[in-house]
Amino acid sequence: MRRQRNTKILATLGPASSTPERIAELFRAGADVFRLNFSHGEHADHRQRYEAIRQLERDTSRPIGILMDLQGPKLRVGRFADGKVTLTQGQRFRFDLEDRRGDVTRVTLPHPEVLSVLTPGTELLLDDGKLRLRVEASGEGFAESTVTVGGTLSDRKGVNVPGVILPVEPLTEKDRGDLRFGLDLGVDWVAQSFVQRPEDIAELRRLVAGRAAIMVKLEKPAAIEKLEEIVEQSDAIMVARGDLGVESPPEDVPSLQKRIIAMCRQKGKPVVVATQMLESMIVSPQPTRAEASDVATAVFDGADAVMLSAESASGAYPVEAVRMMDRIVARTEQEPSYRRIMDAQHPEPEETAADAITKAAAQVAHTIRAAAIVTYTTSGSTALRAARERPEVPILCLTSKLDTARRMAVVWGMHAVETPDIDNLAEMVEKACTIARQDDFAKPGSRIVVTAGVPFGTPGATNLIRIAWVSEDR
Repeated sequence: MRRQRNTKILATLGPASSTPERIAELFRAGADVFRLNFSHGEHADHRQRYEAIRQLERDTSRPIGILMDLQGPKLRVGRFADGKVTLTQGQRFRFDLEDRRGDVTRVTLPHPEVLSVLTPGTELLLDDGKLRLRVEASGEGFAESTVTVGGTLSDRKGVNVPGVILPVEPLTEKDRGDLRFGLDLGVDWVAQSFVQRPEDIAELRRLVAGRAAIMVKLEKPAAIEKLEEIVEQSDAIMVARGDLGVESPPEDVPSLQKRIIAMCRQKGKPVVVATQMLESMIVSPQPTRAEASDVATAVFDGADAVMLSAESASGAYPVEAVRMMDRIVARTEQEPSYRRIMDAQHPEPEETAADAITKAAAQVAHTIRAAAIVTYTTSGSTALRAARERPEVPILCLTSKLDTARRMAVVWGMHAVETPDIDNLAEMVEKACTIARQDDFAKPGSRIVVTAGVPFGTPGATNLIRIAWVSEDR
């Protein structure tokens, strides 16, 4: 099942996409990685979806990536005596720790750690930014504020505090329990929410202990201030534009998206663009033209993958949304300007043999009009270097580790195949040619470029490049 595009598609599973038959439809429509959103659903639901994906993987003989997305801390107001209140511009409103239902003058904010850092002038955003308040005074366990943008506020609506690093641990007890469950299942990626600084990743890295790769969700403006360090400490990045757009002005989000993608390209880390990409397809069989342009922009920016959330999880047209995403991505990559943009954005290679070989492989593939670049990899580092170059030809990743093949499903241009280890150069070339032909990447008479590390099986030791002909008898 070779994809006719380089940019990958993540599809979130949910009530509209939970049966084995529907998951198989999504995969055939173009989904490369499936997201299990632990903000919703029970463990039994996620287990059922996980098992359906793994059965599909066996049926199709294709590695499929599975991402578990941890909920992270959710800051919310308490409940109101009448379920909701209407706040008007200019009125005073109090947040406190009192254990009683709120009214039009006050509400419980059951997060003392948040109240402790509120100071006069701090802005509070409620219900995804629909309401805005400015702190006028604060003390132990309370904050007095003025409503600057009013509206209706109901029970348990979310609270955002832009411009402030909150003393909140990014992993809740729920997250820790979900993480144990997901790792025991065998997920390939863990997405971490509420990251504000590089140190926030360390605890998750310790708990995961190499059993999965870590994808950091950039949701907080504070994280952008430490972007380079956070990208370095992650295995991949998700541009979570919905949450990022609540605390950042809307006009800043497009440039932030480009900046994050550029940094990930420079560091050779996969980057996923997420949230509201085909939002109207939750209820409509067609996206808006603006949404199609939004997806195309992420592709032109050089993202490794684009993601569907509610469109595939709970929308009325989950398969159609994936199919539409596939069509938009493929059409965008056919645009002549796409290739020019990719060629103009090559990051500088590091002064290592591995980077030198990988850059040379892309150049050689261009010069000889190769059908594919074939990388042998154990950890995936060789394949990631190849993807960093955004070559003109597909990347065929051969690995003896199924875990690595599954993780590569999110990477730009990557077609991963699990295959036994090789022992010598002749076997390396033979296998590369055979799989390239079997998986429809090369025809007899085509040439392929092969990179590997010698001695074989040494992670990160890319030091060899070969040109091979695909013969008739393979």
